[in-house]
Amino acid sequence: MMRQYELVDRVRKYNPQANEELLNRAYVYAMKAHGAQKRASGDPYFTHPLEVAAILTDLKLDDATIVAAVLHDTIEDTASTREEIDQIFGREIGALVEGLTKLKKLDLVSKRAEQAENFRKLLLAIADDVRVLVVKLADRLHNMRTLHFVPPEKRARIAEETLDIYAPLAGRMGMQHMRDELENLAFRNLMPEACAMIEARLSDLRLKNGAIIHKIEEELAGALSARGIVADVKGREKTPYSVWKKMERKSIAFEQLSDIFGFRLIVGTVEDCYRVVGIIHTKWPFVPGRFKDYISTPKQNDYRSLHTTVVGPGRQRVELQVRTADMHDIAENGIAAHALYKDGRANDTDVLSRESRAYRWLRRTIELLAEGDSPEEFLEHTKLELFHDQVFCFTPKGRLIALPRGATPIDFAYAVHTDVGNNAVGAKINGRIAPLLSELQNGDEVEVACAEGQVPPAAWEALVVTGKARSSIRRATRDAVRAQYAGLGRQIVTRAFERAGKPYTDEKLKGALPRLARASIDDVLAAVGRGEMFSGDVVKAVYPDFKDERKAGASANKAEAGWFGLKKAASLVFKVPGAAAPDAAHSIPIRGIGGDLPVSFAPNGGAVPGDRIVGILTPGEGITIYPIQSPALTAFDDQPERWLDVRWDIDDDRKDFFPAQIIVTAINEPGTLGMIASVIGDAGANIDHIEFVSRSPDFRDIVLDLQVLDLKHLNAIISELKAKPVVSKVERVNG
Repeated sequence: MMRQYELVDRVRKYNPQANEELLNRAYVYAMKAHGAQKRASGDPYFTHPLEVAAILTDLKLDDATIVAAVLHDTIEDTASTREEIDQIFGREIGALVEGLTKLKKLDLVSKRAEQAENFRKLLLAIADDVRVLVVKLADRLHNMRTLHFVPPEKRARIAEETLDIYAPLAGRMGMQHMRDELENLAFRNLMPEACAMIEARLSDLRLKNGAIIHKIEEELAGALSARGIVADVKGREKTPYSVWKKMERKSIAFEQLSDIFGFRLIVGTVEDCYRVVGIIHTKWPFVPGRFKDYISTPKQNDYRSLHTTVVGPGRQRVELQVRTADMHDIAENGIAAHALYKDGRANDTDVLSRESRAYRWLRRTIELLAEGDSPEEFLEHTKLELFHDQVFCFTPKGRLIALPRGATPIDFAYAVHTDVGNNAVGAKINGRIAPLLSELQNGDEVEVACAEGQVPPAAWEALVVTGKARSSIRRATRDAVRAQYAGLGRQIVTRAFERAGKPYTDEKLKGALPRLARASIDDVLAAVGRGEMFSGDVVKAVYPDFKDERKAGASANKAEAGWFGLKKAASLVFKVPGAAAPDAAHSIPIRGIGGDLPVSFAPNGGAVPGDRIVGILTPGEGITIYPIQSPALTAFDDQPERWLDVRWDIDDDRKDFFPAQIIVTAINEPGTLGMIASVIGDAGANIDHIEFVSRSPDFRDIVLDLQVLDLKHLNAIISELKAKPVVSKVERVNG
């Protein structure tokens, strides 16, 4: 176990001004707090926070971060409290330790929900101070190094979580060295046989190619030295996990990999980086399409480097990365290499956010994902943001947009602005009209066409790849549905007050919110629209002395609510096109599916303009429209609160289709179905579904779901069908 003076010495080696007294105080406090606690390995528990602190001293982090590492499990696993940590070590360190503490006593159904809620808490703490992330990653790294002491079932879950969340998060923050070790440790625990096989093959390859690698290093260094450039040339080897991942992704064998070995060239200046590439390309032919400039266009994790592949000595393909020493430090250690950690301003997140693309991306992502989603959705969307490689696209004005590989113009639109995504109706890629689901490539210029008032289709959610797009689509469709229900609820409530002879205003309803246990007027209206709250209860909440005669009548005599007594029981009003409708102001206008109200039609038979119709409020589904003659209405005889006053409100110049069902009894012979389909097609109607029922060897019943304009249109089709010699009978179904 690391001694007290050893911890101080490690910090003082890179920070002579370290607060020795603070470090000593933290060491003693944590040792006493953890007391006799043991780890799964049998070692004293206190060894774990010390090893986490040691990892962070290798990254040369500030005193507060080291102290937070020593204390990071005290609130969670001992009797220590946040107040006590604040009092002894200050609020800054207290906030860091609190950010690293899992939520306790979560009243959640599933382990996944608990994991997601703890992850949300961690990321929100990271948004306030990125040092929480650095300590958490070091904590996870030491836990992975000692994972072999953990029971197998728990070991697999921790390793999988590391691959799913923490390794990609380290990569997004530019901490490549930590990401590589986390991935390899997880790989070794999840797939030990595959890992051992790849490690053995890499070892053999290392022995076989050692001389070639040394020769390439010498040739590269010599070629650059002859041009006056001092470069540190180092061979590098792919990690076992990255080798396995590429084999899986491309479905190739180990022998087919051509980039297992590569070389890093560390030079003095940015100008030298570009000079080196020029020298190498004039000495050896480069592989077309393999040059990438991450200096002029850095990755979102602040990675900067020039990449190229050449056909080098011995006709070997050689991958090269050219960068300065500062770029190399950031490439390996990411945000942990940031200068703010070294000059006493480690908690200056505003400065860090301006200077670090990685941290700026993380804070923006957390802000976008934190709005209103469940913990599971938050975890899902964060994974989407973490996993993918990137493509770089441009707006017509030249703004650079970084997106995950596989992104579409829909993802691009949401990356520009949420309103652009919600209103997107089309796109141009490089000046040409393209489908919204096209996969974007590096360098594409994307122009998004928008239309005000659009609502993104719910199906888009399954087609996009960014967390921002997915959560925005889900939120927009949820809001649109809520607005539909609230609109329906307002109409129902307004008419309920009119029937009761009571004046309605939003102010009156606002005063009754506590009695209805709702936070806002929209919540009440949406609940009524969804059928979760009866409109009479709203009237009674505003006017406590109100008595609902419909409910009383239904209780006294259910028979009175049959359809012969329908007008009396439910005060229903119907509007037949061309007929007078004296009570139309009290009924809800129905325009069809896709309007501003949640409307559906009777599941068997539907309803069409010209039918006298009834509206039944179905909880969670809105209004279901039935024709007055539907026998299904008897099921609602004792539920008068669900009956709604509805009427058709169809514009003459609109040609909307409505559902209807007919049964055609026809002779069972070749050509019968074709003749029936021709009649329907010639009439300008559409067949939505067909079902055949054998009546006898000679006759067959054909059940047809049609889409027609109105009752006149439907009756004309029925008349035409009856006139055909192969047709015995035609009946309309009134479900």
